[in-house]
Order: sequence, then structure tokens, then C-alpha cells
Amino acid sequence: MKLAHQINLAFSIVLVLLLSITAFVIHFVLLNHFVGTQKAELRTLGTAMSATMIQGSAQRADIATEPHTLPAIMPASVGTASVEAILSDETGKVLSTSSSMSSIAVNSNTQFVAGQTSDLQNIWNGTDTRYITEVKATPIGTLTLLTPMSAVTTIEQALLKRLLIVFGAAGAFMFLFALFITKKLIQPLMKLQQELKKVKERHFSEVKLIKAGGEIGAVAKSVYDMAGELNRFNHVQKQFFQNASHELKTPLMSISGYAEGIKDGIFEGEGIDKGLDIIMSESSRLKKLVTEMTLLAKLDSEEDIFRTSEISLDDLVVETIERMNPLLMKKGLTLHVAYDDCEPLTIRADRDKLLQALLNVVSNATRYAKQHIYIHALIKDDQVLLSVSDDGPGISEDLLPYLFHRFVKGKDGESGLGLAISRAIVERTGGLITAGNRKDGGAVITMGFPALS
Repeated sequence: MKLAHQINLAFSIVLVLLLSITAFVIHFVLLNHFVGTQKAELRTLGTAMSATMIQGSAQRADIATEPHTLPAIMPASVGTASVEAILSDETGKVLSTSSSMSSIAVNSNTQFVAGQTSDLQNIWNGTDTRYITEVKATPIGTLTLLTPMSAVTTIEQALLKRLLIVFGAAGAFMFLFALFITKKLIQPLMKLQQELKKVKERHFSEVKLIKAGGEIGAVAKSVYDMAGELNRFNHVQKQFFQNASHELKTPLMSISGYAEGIKDGIFEGEGIDKGLDIIMSESSRLKKLVTEMTLLAKLDSEEDIFRTSEISLDDLVVETIERMNPLLMKKGLTLHVAYDDCEPLTIRADRDKLLQALLNVVSNATRYAKQHIYIHALIKDDQVLLSVSDDGPGISEDLLPYLFHRFVKGKDGESGLGLAISRAIVERTGGLITAGNRKDGGAVITMGFPALS
């Protein structure tokens, strides 16, 4: 079943239940209200009749001797509004009834006659649900006023029918309104489904942003962003294979060319030694390139390649300097280290991987520095920041946004994978690596890591 039909069915069921419960409650509320109102009227009428009887009792002392008709002291209005009266003595004996009580009694299968107490006790006890009663004490005995329950239920049911008609009209309007709202809600989802089909078919560039509000709009924005990221990743992946094939092709051509030349006797004497040196150099370069590509693939795909532990960043910097010292001396560069905080800088990372990332960054700085390289470590906003800068020409603005992409290299770059590997390692550690230029000239690469509390 489609989502729209599920929503409409669920809303219809809830609407029917809600209207049924409301009608049920209103039925009893109306009935109790009408019964209460009728009892109040009977109470007022009983008080008036009792007062009249008190006055009339002084004039008619022989009222008990006239059993079948109420005395003249009974108001003439009794019986005109479906209100009947029964007068009984202190023992419960019926003395008289109103003029229309006999017909009411016959229709109700009850006969009230003078001197008979049958069914009167049930009315007093409230067990006879056919009547709404009011019992009033008088000087003569007990005055019982009653009206048929059917008169009240008739009015209540007539009013309830009108309310049900109103409820039906309101329910129909609400249902149509719900269909309209459901269509408005489902329509973006249907469009979003079409865009997801494009993602499934790998047409990432064709995915459009679906405009909608609330959570659906947030999901649509996430799908659009995901498609953009997948499109970028797909482009980078294709570019990666193109660049990788180009980078691998160059040393392979050199190795193949010199090997064939030596085999065919083209090179003799020193030429053979020179060719073998080139073959060894290109083989070493090829080996390094394949190793870096393999490592980068593992960093992107394998989860268990990292072995994290608490490490001292100070010790890591010291080891980096020791490993880079021969290259620094060869190029005549001076490396300066500064710490803003005297406390030990401790982070959680894979020591060997992070050492390799730092070596890649410092090695990149030695390639462009003129005389000085600076390593600066500090703690800022619960982040351990480690920056490596140089006094070289800096990074061009065109290259800066793509510096950490694969096979992106500067003027004197090698494979173009070193900084990409550093970024992968830093991000897998939970940190962030950024690049920029110093105000005084030269490039600066900053690595930020979460500080241990």
C-alpha cells in the first residue's frame, strides 16, 4: 500500500473514532443536562404546589375523602407540559392523581388509582427509569411530580441528530482537507524518489534540489548534498585513475626503454651503467609510488589499519627532526621549534601513521623553504594545534583549494600523494589539516587534534 493511502486510511480511522467518541460523550452530556433541567423545573413546580396546598388545606379539611380527583388547590397548569402529579398520604397510600395521569399510566403499563401504592415505591426509590420524578413533602402527605423520560430523550435525540449532521459535514471537510495536506506532503517525497533513482543510476550531476519544508526539506537537502559529494568523488576517482596511470606509465616507459636498449646492444660501456642506474632509480620511484597508493587506499577503506594510543606530540616532533636532520643539513636549512604552553601536549592517535603525516608535511616544507622552517605547537579552544611553515614563495591561490587532493603537486613536487596521505591520516585521527600562506611570505600547514582532558 502506498504511503499516501496509508496516511489517508489512518487519518480516516482516527477521525471516525474521534467523532464517535465525541458523539457518545455529547449524548450523555445532553441527556444529563436535560434531565437536570427537567428536575429543576419539577422542583420549582413542586414548591409552588406545596405552598398552594398549605393555603388550601385550611379551607378543605375533607380532602382525604375525595380519592379520585385532586382538590381545587392543584394548579390548572399541571399536565399541560407532560408533568403529572400524584398525591399520597404519610403511609404511602395514593389519595389522588392529576386528570391526565390515567392515560399516561395506561400507556406505561402502570395504573395509579386512589388507595393503591403499586409501583409508587419504585418511583420514590428511583428504580423506575421511565420517569423523571420530584418528591415534595406536604401537610397532607407526599406530592410526587413526574414527567416521562421519553419526552426528554426525544428532544435530546433530535438535537443529537442535528449535531451528527454538523459532525458529518465537518468530518467530510476535514477528510478532504487531509487529502489535500497529504498530497502536499507526499508530492515532495515522490519527487525525492525520482531524484534517488538518479542517484541509483549514478547520474549524480542530474540530481535536483527538492524544495520542501520541515524534515522532508532537510532530507531533500541531504540527498542533494550527498549527490554532489558522490559526483565530486566520482570525478576525483576518475581523475585519480587517470593520474595514477600517467604517473605509473612514465617510470615504466623509462625502465622498459633502457632495458630493451641494453638487451639489443644499443648501450655500451658507460651507457650500460647509466641505463642501469636509471632503471634502478625509476624502479625505486615506482615502488614508492605504488606503496603510497596502496597506503592511501587502505586509509580510505580499512577500519582496523589504525592502532590508536595516547602519544606525546613533543616526542613526535623530536623524532621528526631527527629523521629530517640529514636533509636539512644537505639543503642548509634551519628548523625552529616553539611551544606556547609548557605542559606536555598529549593526543590520541596512531603514532607511526601520524609520524609519517608529519614527515610528509615537513618534507614538503624543505622542498620550498629558502633558509628557515618553523614548527609551532600550542593548545587553543581544546584543540592541539601543530603548524609547519617556511619562508619560501608560498602556495599559489589556484593550487591552494586542491592542495590535499591526490596527484596534485606544485612546481617541484614528486608523486602528489604525500599531502593527500597526511590529510587522510589526520582526519582518521579525528583532526583537521588546513593550508594557507603567511603574512611574511611562505606556506603554512596546520594540523589540529582534539586535546585529551
